[in-house]
Amino acid sequence: MRHDDTSNGHQGLNLTRRGLFLGAAVLAAARPASAATKVADLRGTIDGAEFGLRPGAIDDQSALMQSAIDKAAARGRALFIPGGRYPVANLNLPSGARLVGLPGQTHFVYQGGGGHLVYSENSENVGVDGIHFDGANKSLGEYTPGLLHFSNVKRLSIQECDVTGSVKNGIALDRSSGRINANNISGSAEAGIRSIEASSLSITDNAVTDCANGGILVYRWQEGEDGTIVTGNRVERIAAHAGGTGQYGNGINVFRAHGVIVSNNRLADCAFSAIRSNAGSNVTIQANSCLRSGETAIYSEFGFEGAIVSDNIVDGATMGISIANFKEGGRLAVCSGNLIRNLKTQAPYPQEVQGFGIGISVEADTSVTGNVIENAPLFGMMLGWGPYLRDVIASQNVIRNCGTGIAVSVVEEAGPAMIVDNMIGGAKNGAIVGYRWREAATGDLAGEGARRFAHLDVRGNRVRA
Repeated sequence: MRHDDTSNGHQGLNLTRRGLFLGAAVLAAARPASAATKVADLRGTIDGAEFGLRPGAIDDQSALMQSAIDKAAARGRALFIPGGRYPVANLNLPSGARLVGLPGQTHFVYQGGGGHLVYSENSENVGVDGIHFDGANKSLGEYTPGLLHFSNVKRLSIQECDVTGSVKNGIALDRSSGRINANNISGSAEAGIRSIEASSLSITDNAVTDCANGGILVYRWQEGEDGTIVTGNRVERIAAHAGGTGQYGNGINVFRAHGVIVSNNRLADCAFSAIRSNAGSNVTIQANSCLRSGETAIYSEFGFEGAIVSDNIVDGATMGISIANFKEGGRLAVCSGNLIRNLKTQAPYPQEVQGFGIGISVEADTSVTGNVIENAPLFGMMLGWGPYLRDVIASQNVIRNCGTGIAVSVVEEAGPAMIVDNMIGGAKNGAIVGYRWREAATGDLAGEGARRFAHLDVRGNRVRA
């Protein structure tokens, strides 16, 4: 038996969803707009034209737009805004407000200066879809940190929007939850997306490009559980116009936020790090592609406890991966399955500690296994810094064409380390060498009859010239 349509039980009455909308369109064309059943209404939205909004108008439409937003939210409906240019400023989104535009066609252009473009505070279930927000590089008020600012908003949704020309952050979130998905943010004078003290926030599949001081920032004023998920984003050409030695210029920056997941992102041409986690405990940094970083590509640093850095690609940086600052409480990590290559010794500031051109650097309570490192001009790996070495294992790594294969601290206060079953080839200055701070203090510890240190277990490594 052939079934062409869904039947309601009455003979001859077979209505498809496609037919319903086609019929609505025919009715709308045949009747005056005031009497027509609007397709927008059938889809759960109200057309902005009902409130007098005019695409392409040259006069300020802020008052009309605000009235339309408030009335649509009060009626529990989304506000559909047709394609065109709308000069607006100082819009506030109440609970339940949802703005729907046509991606690439609906443009909100910021008017005046000293205010904001979009703001929402102490609200919930707020959504913005398919709108281009153009800050026009005009000044924003001191009270707002971004062109779009959401403070204490629950279940926020920003999808398929463009945000350009902000003289501060593009999208700024404070104590908010929800999802920031599939947006294009570019040309911000600070960061593209900045979140502080989030809960249940997802930042996914966005493109953040050509921002002056940061890409995606996940911050907290005080250390605490955050749980933001940052995945599938494309972050490119992030500068550090404010200067510093890593406070700015990072593609994805986690600060004091615990439980953050940073995965499957593509990051390229960041002035400092592709991914930098400062004092972020239980952070996961996995399966990211980090290209041409100006400084260390991936950082887990300062007072953190717990980091997994795995399955990432690093091509081009001064250091590949640094898991550091045991002196400040940084400890407990797994560093596995990463591919690191083509490092350099030139950095944005004069060298500190050991220098640049290092594949992987770790200090305390860390397993370093199954990584592949090639063309690190100083060290393939650096284990410890002075006395800051404890319970580190480096095993089953492949290290090729590096200055020194593995450098390990041999100062008196250094703690235990195991260097076993690695393959090291083409190390110009030795496969495994002990260091006292900056200075090489031993011959090649991988050789027969090499000096032994009580805190080191060096065995089973395969070395070739």
